[in-house]
Amino acid sequence: MTQRDTLLASIAAEIARLNRRPVSLVAIDGVDGAGKTRFADELADRLPGTVIRASVDYFHNPRAVRYAQGRDSPRGYFEDSFNYFKLKECLLDPLSRAPPGRYCRKWFDYRTDVEVPEAWKTPPQQGVLIFDGIFSHRPELGDYWDYSVFLEVSPKESVRRCIDREGVKDVSYDPGHPVHARYVQGQALYIGSCNPAARCTRRIDNEDIDRAHVIA
Repeated sequence: MTQRDTLLASIAAEIARLNRRPVSLVAIDGVDGAGKTRFADELADRLPGTVIRASVDYFHNPRAVRYAQGRDSPRGYFEDSFNYFKLKECLLDPLSRAPPGRYCRKWFDYRTDVEVPEAWKTPPQQGVLIFDGIFSHRPELGDYWDYSVFLEVSPKESVRRCIDREGVKDVSYDPGHPVHARYVQGQALYIGSCNPAARCTRRIDNEDIDRAHVIA
């Protein structure tokens, strides 16, 4: 078993012991490129019973809202990227109830900039929601989680992964370059104002994905 396998098994065991409500709500947080989606997918595969996978990526605001403060605005990225009202209405509020209510995992496609609401689903009587998303410890969301993880990577590694993931050419890998200001500085606003490292259940160093380990 690799170091990453051991870590994921340990986190999965802690989540499996939760007994707070019929559906336990778990968030995987971290800056862009921290490895949230991969971590959430791998964690979900290790959990027993019914697992609901969802992502904040399907709850973006329309472009007109996201860029209302300017396409390069860090504050606009932090404040306007996501529709938290719809996220709570469609997903978090229904699954928080006892018994849980019908829920919807997807509402908006940011690539096409149109609403694409998924069919509402019947909830399990017992299960776990594994939700990945940046800004998951904002005040609007923080109190929903029964368990949460904050994946930590350096700004340099965050930018490198994002560039490589998007396949962008001829872009600086320097996180201080103006081309990255909206995202790097927007994430710094989040970390500085919401302190997710202090609010999460587990902080994980994910700089080296294969050697990810718990910090606290």
